[in-house]
Amino acid sequence: MVAVFLIGLISCSNGTFNGSERQQQNRIDQLQSIPLNSQKIVRGQTVYVPIYSHIYYYNRQEHTLNLSATLSIRNTDLTNSIIITAVRYYDTNGQLLEQFIKNPVELKPLASTDVFIGENDVTGGLGANFIVEWAAEKQVYEPVIEAVMISTASAQGISFVSPGRVLQEYSQKN
Repeated sequence: MVAVFLIGLISCSNGTFNGSERQQQNRIDQLQSIPLNSQKIVRGQTVYVPIYSHIYYYNRQEHTLNLSATLSIRNTDLTNSIIITAVRYYDTNGQLLEQFIKNPVELKPLASTDVFIGENDVTGGLGANFIVEWAAEKQVYEPVIEAVMISTASAQGISFVSPGRVLQEYSQKN
């Protein structure tokens, strides 16, 4: 389900982005790297999350509205950590733009983390997406993985949520 909300904000445009300037500090960079023992993994998923770097309005390609996007990964388990093993960002053509983690990182119980793509970063295009892979060493509740896109223009704004979709699931009974 995609939710759309109009909000009253002031425009915050500050130039264009060429793709090599992605320098925002993402909270995922602050998570602790941990070793991954594949023998201990009992659950995991590969999740696809659609991202929109811009949307068309009025006469389609003549008018676009750039959007910022926040990928949110939320561990919903009350007592167990999950391990994020990959966060990859792809463009409209399926080309890998960036891999946000080099080593598996731990996301503690009820913790969340995010990756931010700025409004002026249109390198992903209309069909950009994230692939998120996670694993757990114990049976856990499925995390919430989604993206929030937002933009402002004049005194109006638009925002919407794009939920992740499970592409592959791994589950092993204890």
